[in-house]
Amino acid sequence: KKDSSDPKRNLTAYMFFSMEYREKVRQDHPNATFGEIGKLLGKKWKDMSEKEKIPYVNKAEEDKKRYEKEKAA
Repeated sequence: KKDSSDPKRNLTAYMFFSMEYREKVRQDHPNATFGEIGKLLGKKWKDMSEKEKIPYVNKAEEDKKRYEKEKAA
């Protein structure tokens, strides 16, 4: 069972991307279900170049460092 004092898990590059783009996808596809929005986000992520993903990868690396630091404390 998860201890409430455990640090919040680090987010992946895809999670940072989806948090940023989810609302735009929702606005562009107002009748889409939650699952459909997830599929659209997944397709956009898959179609992005490695260069386009760099900002999200960097955020994920920073968040992983935060998580490791908090976990060690």
